[in-house]
Amino acid sequence: MLTTLAIQNYRSLRDLVLPLSQLTVIVGANGTGKSSLYRALRLLADAGRNGAVAALAGEGGLPSTLWAGPETISRAVREGRSPVQPLQRTKAVGLRLGYSGDEFGYALDFGLPVPTDTAFNLDPEYKRECVWHGPVLRPSALLADRSGTRVRIRDESGSWVESGHSIALTDSMLSEFADPRQCPELLIVRDRVRAWRFYDHFRTDAGAPARQSRIGTRTWALDHDGGDLAAALRTIQESTDADALSTAIDDAFPGSSVEVVTADGRFDLRFHQHGLLRPLSAAELSDGTLRYLLWAAALLSPRPPELLVLNEPETSLHPDLLPALAALITAAAKKTQLLVVSHSQLLVRFLEDATVLELEKDFGATVVAGQGRLDQPPWHWPKR
Repeated sequence: MLTTLAIQNYRSLRDLVLPLSQLTVIVGANGTGKSSLYRALRLLADAGRNGAVAALAGEGGLPSTLWAGPETISRAVREGRSPVQPLQRTKAVGLRLGYSGDEFGYALDFGLPVPTDTAFNLDPEYKRECVWHGPVLRPSALLADRSGTRVRIRDESGSWVESGHSIALTDSMLSEFADPRQCPELLIVRDRVRAWRFYDHFRTDAGAPARQSRIGTRTWALDHDGGDLAAALRTIQESTDADALSTAIDDAFPGSSVEVVTADGRFDLRFHQHGLLRPLSAAELSDGTLRYLLWAAALLSPRPPELLVLNEPETSLHPDLLPALAALITAAAKKTQLLVVSHSQLLVRFLEDATVLELEKDFGATVVAGQGRLDQPPWHWPKR
């Protein structure tokens, strides 16, 4: 299980260290940094697929994502005796992301390249990457250490071994050096990060993938766009979680049930509702009903990931559906670790055994309400 998430210099997340539990809920007013936290976690997962550089490019490049405020905020500024001074960087530009857990920790440090005669001077580079054993980075706990193009790995005797070849500054060591013969722990970290699952704002419009009939295959995890909803539900119905799916639907829509019919390999959804003479197809379902079925398919996956991240699952759902959704989330948290970003205080009230972290702004920077420096989990960034 992940126990700590750390983010530095990503948008409004100037220096954030969060404690994580089996079920962590992030709340806060609009503009406090909830979406930035969700995106930062996705960016961290992209590193495991060697896609973090491309993901940053999609956000406008590294300079567009960096914390835009001052490096330090003086007492005079906080007391209103002095204005915030224009941004002047005295430290190396860096975007840092990391996590630690019961077994391993991982951190990366992105920076800008040394200017050269190239059109790619805004490509972010990996300045440091570290994988360590245990909850806190310590020199004795390091398992793999990357500095620039150089990677070294600790062998079975505890001695450092050079990788033997250099790594491109835009590549992650998670993808380039995850060799079970050299460092099996690096392979474990990579595979776990790649397996994190994210769901964000399912489409429910008339052309939504979830409303379309398609060829179905056994689906252990709902796709991010929900296009394989019928196949995912049928997979659940043929697993040990069939009763849980029936209960989830009846909790939300008393007397209703879902059927998945197949013809020539195509899977189609049929929603049986009390009082109607015929079932409704996916194309006929209301936006709220379809969205709830999508969340049910995501949360009842027969093969849950190590970490499941949900962004505003309450969107477009009627308040009457929130207790049923909360029950789904609570049950899923018994099988996998969940992080939920939510605007709904009502949904949060229905969740059981959740750690609720409220974000707020302090001079433009996102902070956890009520969290002092001594309240943060222990965390150390690797130095360049």
